[in-house]
Amino acid sequence: MNIAAIVASTGYSAQQIRDLESLGVIPTAQRKPNGYRQFSEVHVRNLRAYRDLASAVGPVDARRAMREIRSLPSGQAASLVCSFHVRLNSEREQTLVARAALEAIRAEATTDAEPVEADSMTITELSQALGVNASALRFWEKVGLVAPERTATRAGTARRYHLTAIREARITTVLRAGGYRIPDVKAAITAVRELHDVSHSLNALDQRLEALTERSIALLRAGATLSETIELAREREGRADIPVRPAPRVAARFTRAAAQPRRPVRAGGDIPSPGADN
Repeated sequence: MNIAAIVASTGYSAQQIRDLESLGVIPTAQRKPNGYRQFSEVHVRNLRAYRDLASAVGPVDARRAMREIRSLPSGQAASLVCSFHVRLNSEREQTLVARAALEAIRAEATTDAEPVEADSMTITELSQALGVNASALRFWEKVGLVAPERTATRAGTARRYHLTAIREARITTVLRAGGYRIPDVKAAITAVRELHDVSHSLNALDQRLEALTERSIALLRAGATLSETIELAREREGRADIPVRPAPRVAARFTRAAAQPRRPVRAGGDIPSPGADN
C-alpha cells in the first residue's frame, strides 16, 4: 500500500502521515528498492486508532500513548489504556456532582425566605463550609464572581456573606471543581443574577456530559486496535520466556563423547565380532 492509498483510507494528508510516522505514532514504514514507503493495514488501523484516541484524551496524550504502547511491557501498556477510561469516568462524576449541586441551588432559590442577619457568614465560616481557602473567596470577589457586603468593625471593615453571596460562592465552587474556567463561571453567575436561574449552566453541563459520552465511545473504538497491539507484544514476551538450550554447549557435549575411547567388547558378548557367523 503506497502513501496515496493510505491517504484515501484514513483521510490524513501525506504530510500528516509522514509527521505521525516520525513522531512514532505509527510503526516505521518499510521502504521499497526505489525508496518509497510501503504501508500496510497495520498502519491504517493505527492511524484510525490515533484519531479516536486524540478525540478521547487529546493529541498530546494520544501521541505519547501510541508510542509507549508498542514499547512498554504488555501489563504497563494495558494499564496506560485503562488510565484513560478512569480519567473520563472521573470527569463524568465531577460533572454529575456539579449538576446535582446546581439543581439543589435552583430548588433553594424558589423557597428562600427574606434573609436575616443570622443567615450571613463571615469569610472564615464560608471558607470552612465550602472547603476552600479564604484566599480563593477573595480572588472570586476580585474577579466579580462573589459580592459580599462590607460591615464596619472596630478594626475597620469585614466581609459578610448573605444568602445571595453564599449561593454565588457555592455555584463557583461546584463549577470550578467541575473544571470550568473563570470566564465560564462568570457567565453562569451573571445568568443567575440577571435571570435568577441556573438553567444556562445546567444546559452547559448537559452538553459536557454528551461530549464525555462521545469521547468515551471514541476511546472504546481506539481500544480495539490498541488491544491487538498489546496482545502481539504479550505473545512476543511469552516466546522470549521459553528457555532455549544454547547450540554451542550441545555441540561440545557430542564432541566430548566422540573423543572418549571405546571400550573393547568381550568375546562371547552380545555384539558379534567382525567376520563372525550370524
